[in-house]
Amino acid sequence: MDVRLGSFVAESHGSGPAVVMVHGLGGSSGSFETLMPALGRFRVLRPDLPGAGRSALRPGRPGLAGLVAAVRECMRALGIPRAHLVGHSMGALVCQHVAAAAPELIASLTLYGALLEPSPAARAALVERAREATAAGMSGIADAVAAGSLGPGTAGGAAAAFVRESVLRQVPAGYAAHCKALAAARAPDHGAIRCPCLLVHGEGDPVAPLAQARRLRDAISGARLEILPGLGHWPMVEDPQRAAELLRDHLAAASDPAPH
Repeated sequence: MDVRLGSFVAESHGSGPAVVMVHGLGGSSGSFETLMPALGRFRVLRPDLPGAGRSALRPGRPGLAGLVAAVRECMRALGIPRAHLVGHSMGALVCQHVAAAAPELIASLTLYGALLEPSPAARAALVERAREATAAGMSGIADAVAAGSLGPGTAGGAAAAFVRESVLRQVPAGYAAHCKALAAARAPDHGAIRCPCLLVHGEGDPVAPLAQARRLRDAISGARLEILPGLGHWPMVEDPQRAAELLRDHLAAASDPAPH
């Protein structure tokens, strides 16, 4: 079922404890379709962030702070007092900020291909990509992302086709705005994150190298890192079965903690 909050569109499914899924740069609510079979006992909310998918860009809401605010507003508008957050890439950074700013709202984090914060070189590349999207559209960017973001075990197959199509369908202005938001983004106060956290990371991720995932694991108290051999930056697309199993098990443990 589609939920519309002004220009903001989200997909809502099921009932039970809430899971909110936040896609990355070049993604949409569809980025998490492969994980839905693991979420049968949950209420799942999959928003298209403003400027992506079916959600229009919101003027006056720049930067990563605007995306963080949009997720919190969506939860509040739909009466979700507490949720498990699932994020991918840029969406994983959004989830970290939500969990650090409002830990009382978050039951757990599951982060795929998580970013700590962009390196100086990555910031410059994102600014240049924003210029390219505005000047030339999405075709060349879609080709580059599909060729350069997957692992050695999945490049060139169905995962690459999915990633290319996801990026190709982005509205250039919205994609450019997200590139600029990510280029300026900083890491949150990880010490403020108090919920169980699972990091699912491709061993060959060329976008967020494994060393960055290890630093993020060390920065979040109690975080667990699962490294998936042969995969790149889109684990839930490259190995849907394993990605869904890890999510299901983490949510079960976070929802039903063992007694102390």
